Amino acid sequence: MKKQFSSIVNTIKSPLRMQVVVIMCAALFSGCSSEQKETASKPEYTLHEDAVAEAEKEAADNGFGVGPVKNVEVGTEIDQALATSGKAIFDGKCTACHQLSDQKVVGPGLAGVTERRKPEWIMNMIVNPEEMTKKDPTAKKLLAEHLTQMTNQNVTESDARAILEYLRQNDSKS
Repeated sequence: MKKQFSSIVNTIKSPLRMQVVVIMCAALFSGCSSEQKETASKPEYTLHEDAVAEAEKEAADNGFGVGPVKNVEVGTEIDQALATSGKAIFDGKCTACHQLSDQKVVGPGLAGVTERRKPEWIMNMIVNPEEMTKKDPTAKKLLAEHLTQMTNQNVTESDARAILEYLRQNDSKS
């Protein structure tokens, strides 16, 4: 065995060859794990997969999306003061990518959005766009369709509520 090792070492003359041998040995040894270790690590992975699947299923089932907004109370009438505030925020943060019509700019046109989505979903998309496009099935589809991740504009929940009211006002005019 000692003679074989010496022979191998003598054939490895360059540092590059030595690195290749080390990588091959590491791959060989990492592939030689016991079945007991594999079994022990599988439940953790399965639990993680199950948790992710459950979170996605829950987001799909309730239509609220993923984020901090769990319940939004909207009245039957539009709160004009809130809608005016929402318009100012929308004009400053949203118009570069969205229009209030059906026309797509960078993101989708927002006409009818309050009729298609729950208020909680809209607000969660505004305040939490990255997580929404990772976990919410509807947001994932929008990302695939428009090929652009919605930018997080660091909008507060109260500002998102004002934007929601402005969108409600826009949809009520149609």
